[in-house]
Amino acid sequence: MHGGPTTAVVRGPAGESVVLLSGELPEVLTEDAVTELLDLAAAILDADELALFHTCLRTLRTDGLRAGRRIEVDGAVLTVYDG
Repeated sequence: MHGGPTTAVVRGPAGESVVLLSGELPEVLTEDAVTELLDLAAAILDADELALFHTCLRTLRTDGLRAGRRIEVDGAVLTVYDG
Protein backbone atom coordinates (compact mmCIF):
# COMPACT_ATOMS: atom_id res chain seq x y z
CA MET A 1 0.00 0.00 0.00
CA HIS A 2 2.09 2.88 -1.29
CA GLY A 3 2.21 5.87 1.03
CA GLY A 4 0.55 4.01 3.90
CA PRO A 5 2.09 2.58 7.06
CA THR A 6 1.43 -1.02 6.06
CA THR A 7 3.71 -2.82 3.66
CA ALA A 8 2.18 -6.31 3.46
CA VAL A 9 0.22 -9.08 5.10
CA VAL A 10 1.72 -12.48 4.33
CA ARG A 11 1.81 -16.08 5.53
CA GLY A 12 4.97 -17.18 7.30
CA PRO A 13 6.68 -20.56 6.70
CA ALA A 14 4.48 -22.27 9.30
CA GLY A 15 1.29 -20.76 7.86
CA GLU A 16 1.07 -18.03 10.49
CA SER A 17 -0.12 -14.58 9.43
CA VAL A 18 2.52 -11.86 9.47
CA VAL A 19 1.79 -8.13 9.13
CA LEU A 20 4.79 -6.14 7.97
CA LEU A 21 4.81 -2.42 8.75
CA SER A 22 7.16 0.21 7.41
CA GLY A 23 8.53 3.10 9.43
CA GLU A 24 8.54 3.70 13.15
CA LEU A 25 5.98 2.16 15.50
CA PRO A 26 3.32 4.75 16.28
CA GLU A 27 2.75 5.60 19.93
CA VAL A 28 -1.00 5.48 19.33
CA LEU A 29 -2.76 3.10 16.95
CA THR A 30 -5.43 5.35 15.42
CA GLU A 31 -8.80 4.21 14.10
CA ASP A 32 -7.64 5.08 10.57
CA ALA A 33 -4.55 2.89 11.02
CA VAL A 34 -6.69 0.01 12.33
CA THR A 35 -9.03 0.33 9.34
CA GLU A 36 -6.09 0.32 6.93
CA LEU A 37 -4.59 -2.76 8.60
CA LEU A 38 -7.92 -4.59 8.47
CA ASP A 39 -8.46 -3.69 4.81
CA LEU A 40 -5.04 -5.04 3.91
CA ALA A 41 -5.36 -8.13 6.12
CA ALA A 42 -8.71 -9.00 4.48
CA ALA A 43 -6.76 -9.95 1.35
CA ILE A 44 -5.16 -12.94 3.08
CA LEU A 45 -7.02 -13.74 6.31
CA ASP A 46 -10.25 -15.73 6.41
CA ALA A 47 -13.31 -14.29 8.19
CA ASP A 48 -12.51 -15.90 11.56
CA GLU A 49 -8.85 -14.82 11.43
CA LEU A 50 -9.87 -11.30 10.43
CA ALA A 51 -12.28 -11.00 13.37
CA LEU A 52 -9.58 -12.26 15.72
CA PHE A 53 -7.04 -9.82 14.25
CA HIS A 54 -9.52 -6.98 14.77
CA THR A 55 -9.91 -8.00 18.42
CA CYS A 56 -6.12 -8.02 18.81
CA LEU A 57 -5.86 -4.56 17.26
CA ARG A 58 -8.53 -3.21 19.61
CA THR A 59 -6.53 -4.59 22.53
CA LEU A 60 -3.35 -2.95 21.18
CA ARG A 61 -5.20 0.37 20.85
CA THR A 62 -6.19 0.16 24.50
CA ASP A 63 -2.93 -1.16 25.95
CA GLY A 64 -0.41 0.49 23.62
CA LEU A 65 1.69 -0.51 20.66
CA ARG A 66 5.35 -1.06 21.48
CA ALA A 67 8.14 -3.41 20.48
CA GLY A 68 8.05 -6.63 22.46
CA ARG A 69 4.32 -6.29 23.14
CA ARG A 70 2.65 -9.71 23.15
CA ILE A 71 -1.05 -10.33 23.54
CA GLU A 72 -3.11 -13.51 23.43
CA VAL A 73 -6.76 -13.57 22.40
CA ASP A 74 -8.71 -16.83 22.15
CA GLY A 75 -5.50 -18.84 21.77
CA ALA A 76 -4.06 -16.61 19.02
CA VAL A 77 -0.89 -14.70 19.83
CA LEU A 78 0.00 -11.33 18.34
CA THR A 79 3.54 -10.11 18.94
CA VAL A 80 4.93 -6.71 17.94
CA TYR A 81 8.54 -6.77 16.74
CA ASP A 82 10.73 -3.82 15.86
CA GLY A 83 13.74 -4.04 13.62
